[in-house]
Amino acid sequence: MDASDEAARGLTDIEGFLFWEAHRRTAQSRAATFAARVAGLSERQKAEIERWYVEEQVRVCRMMTQHITEHITAVEDHHAKRCTQLRRSAYLAATLITVMMLGLCSTMIIAVVG
Repeated sequence: MDASDEAARGLTDIEGFLFWEAHRRTAQSRAATFAARVAGLSERQKAEIERWYVEEQVRVCRMMTQHITEHITAVEDHHAKRCTQLRRSAYLAATLITVMMLGLCSTMIIAVVG
């Protein structure tokens, strides 16, 4: 792996971390806002609600990310197979046309010479 590949991988990792951290902070803020509006909760209960909500949001987000990743992988596999089929068909068509042209040229040469 060369330096540009490592740099690209590093940037992707940083981007992923920043995405997850922003999602976690947003979930934390929503949970804190909700817990603050519920009357009669102790600080410990508010903290527990916030912790549970953040964990739940991260779990759901990971599930969604995994589902999207699996879907994209399946679509990429499908397109790769289709591309291989199309390439094979194009090679076959080009081969057939070449053989037909060679046959036609051979026939023309034989007709002119003979």
